Amino acid sequence: MTTEPHRAGRALASPGRLDTRSAADRDLPSRTDPMTEELSSVIGGPVGRHAVIGRQRWFTALRVVLLLAVIFLSFGWFAKAACIQQAPAGSNGELGLDWSGSRQYVAMCYSDTVPLYGAERLDQGAFPYKKSWEETKADGSSQIRYMEYPVLAGLYQYGSMVVGKMWNSLSFLPQALPVVVYFNVVALGLAAAWLVTVWATAIAAGRRIWDAALVAVSPLVIVHGFTNFDALATAFALSGLLAWAKKRPVLAGVLIGLGGATKLYPLLFLGPLLVLCWRTGRMREWGLTACAAIGAWFAVNLPLALLYPSGWYEFFRLNSERGADPDSLYNVVSSFTGWSGFDGPLYPGDKPLILNAVTLVLFAVVCALIAYIGTTAPTRPRLAQLLFLVVAGFLLTNKVWSPQYSLWLVPLAVLALPHRRILLAWMTIDALVWFPRMYYYLGVENKGVPEQWFTAAVVVRDIAVIGLCALIVRQIYRPSEDLIRNGSAVDPLGGVFDGAADRTTARKVSARKVTYSDRAV
Repeated sequence: MTTEPHRAGRALASPGRLDTRSAADRDLPSRTDPMTEELSSVIGGPVGRHAVIGRQRWFTALRVVLLLAVIFLSFGWFAKAACIQQAPAGSNGELGLDWSGSRQYVAMCYSDTVPLYGAERLDQGAFPYKKSWEETKADGSSQIRYMEYPVLAGLYQYGSMVVGKMWNSLSFLPQALPVVVYFNVVALGLAAAWLVTVWATAIAAGRRIWDAALVAVSPLVIVHGFTNFDALATAFALSGLLAWAKKRPVLAGVLIGLGGATKLYPLLFLGPLLVLCWRTGRMREWGLTACAAIGAWFAVNLPLALLYPSGWYEFFRLNSERGADPDSLYNVVSSFTGWSGFDGPLYPGDKPLILNAVTLVLFAVVCALIAYIGTTAPTRPRLAQLLFLVVAGFLLTNKVWSPQYSLWLVPLAVLALPHRRILLAWMTIDALVWFPRMYYYLGVENKGVPEQWFTAAVVVRDIAVIGLCALIVRQIYRPSEDLIRNGSAVDPLGGVFDGAADRTTARKVSARKVTYSDRAV
């Protein structure tokens, strides 16, 4: 008799730890977002008013978001799978990759990782930056070449090759061509890096954790998750932002520096941090972060720069010598007008010096405008808002916008402007650029499309990104329209900014006091 009440009490106990946040402090997209409300009808409709929220033992919001990311990453792998098909390729029937009929373009499965396996001499077991080879230029002269990626991206490729060769050496494991095994090893690591990106975005989003689902289900993940190695950089970058949000400036700097050693763009984060640290009088924290970032970058780069200076410098040499890439605004103008570029026709080996200077000046102007906005806006901008503006400005003014670079913007856009329909529209537009790109590379003579079809799609994508920038600037000056602020001055990524004094506000208050005093006299 005495055990029954005890059992009843256990049955009524909370199935998990109680989350004490009120409904006002919690983002419930199925109630507040029309698109999500409509989609939720597939699983029973919006969450009820009396639903018990925040006590889930297993299917927490974070785990659901990560599960969505795994599903869409699998879609991304299947999108590239056609390019790792095997078929008899030699005279004796030995297997090789089946890229017959320009499969990489027709099936739109192209990934840099596959051709780079041979092009970077990884198939020979070569160590990046040490191994060199001769390459014939268009003018017939030869050029000594090395690994063309930043240090951590190059070492990741080398490590994946080592793991792949170990797999091939174990006969009891399922076997495939070395390049196929290599691609799958690379893809596994990139998938893990994107999961870290999603995780960091979800934690950094605070009460709006469901916004991270936009990162998980982005169409750009399907198209570009395994196109190159950019997911590694986004993992470092977003982890660094999360560390900053947790008021750990040194760790944030280390992660940003490691991201910069993978792809340079995370180092751009130091600019918005500088603006907001100056505005809040937190220059010491910025100094710690900047020194940690520079120190981490040097710690990774310096050994290889000393041991293999020519190989280490290859990345910087190539970027200074390359012209306007197909995705750049400069090439778009050339495509529609026949313009020969700032430098005119270039011979092999010539550097586009004027183009390099123009891109640098334009980006400097963009940074100055963002700094002006960041220091003069009546309400202090959120960190994610300035970060998106800087990275988008860099891509728009740069002479190179490789298609996978758009992944850089995805988590920043979600944290800066979490309007689901707007972001999904932009991501879809950006992802769809891949289709005319592949058929442009196929060539008109092979039933491809003219260049202008592709460059027109690039224009639409750039307009979409500029539109996002305009909306963010609007919300900086009209914080009441900012979904993140929710009527408060809280910045989920603020870290040391939260609760800090604002120099701009203090000056305005001081000016009002002086004006009132003068009138009183």
